[in-house]
Amino acid sequence: MIYGNTKKIMEDKETLIESLFEKAEMYAKTNFELYKLHAIDKSADIVSTIAAKMAIFSMVLMTFILLTIGLSLWIGDMLGRTYYGFFAVSAFYILVTLLLYYNRSIILKAPVNDSIILQMLNEKKDEKNISK
Repeated sequence: MIYGNTKKIMEDKETLIESLFEKAEMYAKTNFELYKLHAIDKSADIVSTIAAKMAIFSMVLMTFILLTIGLSLWIGDMLGRTYYGFFAVSAFYILVTLLLYYNRSIILKAPVNDSIILQMLNEKKDEKNISK
């Protein structure tokens, strides 16, 4: 009788250990899937933000180019030769470029880095409500 009880207790322990390992494996798989989905969500959020900013930047750039051409033609008309206007505007841009080159501290990459980091660390409202 003692032998039978010991055998049953051992089988119960093996069953419990197997169950524990199965649950631990399911927990690990679920956590991995959750982290993967969070990474996909953050990546999609960052890519969509960059795409929107690139679209705005391209429109501003097109406007700037057209204004530059118009200004060059207008200055050229005032100076008597069209190409004089383009030379004058080009000289202005060369001057601005040199000033920015020698004063690199004016253009900082820190705001861009900070923006990306804040976006990656920013939790959405839905995530905060779920975790509570």
